[in-house]
Amino acid sequence: MLGNACLIVPRRLPVRLLHTMLRVGDLQRSLDFYCNVLGMKLLRQKDYPDGKFTLAFVGYGDESETAVIELTHNWGVESYELGTAYGHIALGVEDIYATCEEIGGRGGRVTRPPGPMKHGSTVIAFVEDPDGYKVELIQLKSAQESPESVATASSP
Repeated sequence: MLGNACLIVPRRLPVRLLHTMLRVGDLQRSLDFYCNVLGMKLLRQKDYPDGKFTLAFVGYGDESETAVIELTHNWGVESYELGTAYGHIALGVEDIYATCEEIGGRGGRVTRPPGPMKHGSTVIAFVEDPDGYKVELIQLKSAQESPESVATASSP
């Protein structure tokens, strides 16, 4: 059952999700994972010498059309504590078994092999990026539910 918080909307705002930012300890290692293991493209990258950080944006499509991931590398910081509030990024895939095999073959770490989620039938898997961020893979082709309807309780 949904709460009342989002049911009464006076008007639809012209809003679009642009990106999710992740702080990374080694930018090149993270770019290798997101581009060479997950198949994203490096869309843009810029150094900010005065602030001592670099931003790199990666994704599967142009930023004008789809949400992307912003990788933030603060110079001199090699690692971060992820905390307990962060969950995961989710990606829809056509063949989850082949995708996991390919990710493993490219050096990626599959932390939960493909299979039905707990208390449901949606087939999911999890991989982990070099900084420990979780990436959920959701089977699209044979999924009975859309990725948006999958409960966030599926986190490992």
